[in-house]
Amino acid sequence: MRNTYPEKNKSSQSQKLSRGAGAKHVYETLRQEILTLQLAPGVPLDETSLAERFVMSRSPIREALVRLSADGLVDMLSNRSTLVAPVKLEEFPRYVEALDFLQRINTRLAAKNRTDEDLAEMTRLALDFETACDADDHFLISATNRDFHTAIGTAGRNPYLAKAYERLLDDGRRILHLHIDYIRQSDKNNLLTQAHFDLIKAISAQDVDLADRFAHEHTRQFHDGFRGFLKAEYTQDFEFELATE
Repeated sequence: MRNTYPEKNKSSQSQKLSRGAGAKHVYETLRQEILTLQLAPGVPLDETSLAERFVMSRSPIREALVRLSADGLVDMLSNRSTLVAPVKLEEFPRYVEALDFLQRINTRLAAKNRTDEDLAEMTRLALDFETACDADDHFLISATNRDFHTAIGTAGRNPYLAKAYERLLDDGRRILHLHIDYIRQSDKNNLLTQAHFDLIKAISAQDVDLADRFAHEHTRQFHDGFRGFLKAEYTQDFEFELATE
C-alpha cells in the first residue's frame, strides 16, 4: 500500500493529455488511485501539489475533488484541506448487509428480464475476470469483478436499483484491495471464477430463486474472505455475521 502520491509522470504527452482532459482526467486518475489504494486512506490531497502534478490550474483540481467528495472517496474539511476518506472497518457489517440485498434483488431481476445480449456481455466479462485472476493483476481483478456485476444490474432493467448496486460495488473495491493478497494466498482462494459462471447459468435459465441463492452465496464468499483477513491481520475483534438467508 502506498502512502504518498504516485510518482509524477513527466512525459510531455501525458502533460498535454492532462491539460486537455482537465477536471475529468484528474477525477478519473485520482478515483482509480483511491479505489486501488495507491492513494491510501488518510493521505492529504493538496490542491497546489496536485496542480503541479497534473500541470494545470487549481480550478479543475478543485472540481475533481468535489466530485470525489460526492462519491464518498475524499473528505473535504472545514479548513479547506482534503483527505482520502478512511475505510471504516466497523461499518463493514452494514456494508455487506446492503451489498447482499442489492446483489440479490438485481440478480433476481436479471434472471427475469435478461436478453441474449445481456448474457453475452456477462460471459465476456466473466472471462475477463478469469483472465485477470490468472494473471494475478489486482487492479483488473477488482475492475472486471465490478464490471461483471454492473452488467447484471443493467440486465435487471431497474436503473434505480442498478445505480445503487454500482455505487456499492465501487465502494467495495477498496475493501477488496485491502485483502486481495490474503485471498490470493489462501488455500480456499475465495476468488473462484466459477461463482460468476454459476450466476450466468441461473440468469440464463431465468431461474429467479436459483439466481437469488447464488447471489447470496457470492456475497457470503466476499464476507467470509474479508472476515478471515481481519482475523489474520488485526488483534481487535470485529464481530459480524451475514444472515444465512
